[in-house]
Amino acid sequence: MDIINLEKEIEAGNLDAVKEILIQNPELANTDTSHRISPLLLACYYKKPEIANLIAEFVGQLTIFEACAAGKLDAATLLIFQNPNWLNKFSEDGFTPLALACYFGHENIASFLIEKGAEVNLASKNGFNVFPIHSSVAANNIKITKMLLDNGAYPNVCQKAGLAPLHTAAQLGNIELIILLLEHGAEVGLRMEGGKLPADLAAEKGFNEIAEILREE
Repeated sequence: MDIINLEKEIEAGNLDAVKEILIQNPELANTDTSHRISPLLLACYYKKPEIANLIAEFVGQLTIFEACAAGKLDAATLLIFQNPNWLNKFSEDGFTPLALACYFGHENIASFLIEKGAEVNLASKNGFNVFPIHSSVAANNIKITKMLLDNGAYPNVCQKAGLAPLHTAAQLGNIELIILLLEHGAEVGLRMEGGKLPADLAAEKGFNEIAEILREE
């Protein structure tokens, strides 16, 4: 068994197969995948939390990125206490610990990182220009988004293609998230590359009432 087989079983969500591979080849848990990230992070990205937790049992020591993505608060806090300079470190795929905690919805870890001084306005280092607030909005997470905004996150930052947080919230049809962003200064007139407004994206998804609200604003 090699890392490619492990990747395939992770992607397919085959928990038993992943377990069998790791029992036979435990070193694969610490071997980078073809995506240049660890198997545990790969499982997180594929939204396979049970598999991520299983892989964690085979990993000698989690990295700060794995701990934040998988929601391992104890490991994350210990690593930051031991290495406070890791708060704003970038992973191999260009994300900070805070961005990963935000994207995967781990409110307790996001809160801890912010409390310890994680930069809320630090963009990803991979060409996509993703800020933590983009990650929390994409995850449809109101609590983390509010936490970021209350701690100084900019509401109108744009990632690749000019996508602002309000564009994503409109596309998701999440009125609570939209109201939260508007209350913190999100601009309804921001246009993506190509000219689309948040209202346009809401309308495309069939959220016509939200589109009207955003146009009235």
